[in-house]
Amino acid sequence: MSQEAPQEEDRQEEDRRLLTRAQDGDVSAFEALVGLHQDRVYGLALRMTRSEADAAEITQDTFLSAYQHLKDFRGEAAFGSWVHRIAANHALMRLRHRRVAQAAEAELQAPEFTERGTLADYPVSDWSRDAEEKALDAELGQAIQQAADRLPEGYREVFLLKDVDGLSYEQIAEVTGDSIPAIKSRLHRARLALREAIDLFYNRDNRGV
Repeated sequence: MSQEAPQEEDRQEEDRRLLTRAQDGDVSAFEALVGLHQDRVYGLALRMTRSEADAAEITQDTFLSAYQHLKDFRGEAAFGSWVHRIAANHALMRLRHRRVAQAAEAELQAPEFTERGTLADYPVSDWSRDAEEKALDAELGQAIQQAADRLPEGYREVFLLKDVDGLSYEQIAEVTGDSIPAIKSRLHRARLALREAIDLFYNRDNRGV
């Protein structure tokens, strides 16, 4: 058995112990739970919003919501999964509010997809070709990040929740309110778009990039 499984079991047992105390009114126990999970919550919020200020506010709002509903939590899922879903909900609401505000200022054109699920137009590439200044893996990481950033918001959300943060389809459906078939379809198209970016990166010499 790997070392990670016992460690995860230990963490969840510690969560349960602290949760019981927190639900009985022990504020220090809840503060300990915050300390154990705030980095992951902040990381999810930062990846979804790409804003340190938004991520910090989402983290604060997440644990405030968790504290306010602490007595309603029955332990059907791990405490970490519960606050993860709360954070994802807050991040999605923040993104939707941002989208409304941006739409009021200007019409933004999202990338289009072909029937195959690939990007209709390749993004203009400005990656450095100087191997001495930028390592290949760093360039590839930038290519993938740019491709992920260019995904329509709904596709990027599903990709982050499933492939980056490891939520199940059922959990993503609970967070987004969408059906599992719709989530799977968007995830498939997002993965195709990212694979297209990787193929483009490795074939750029042949394309004269």
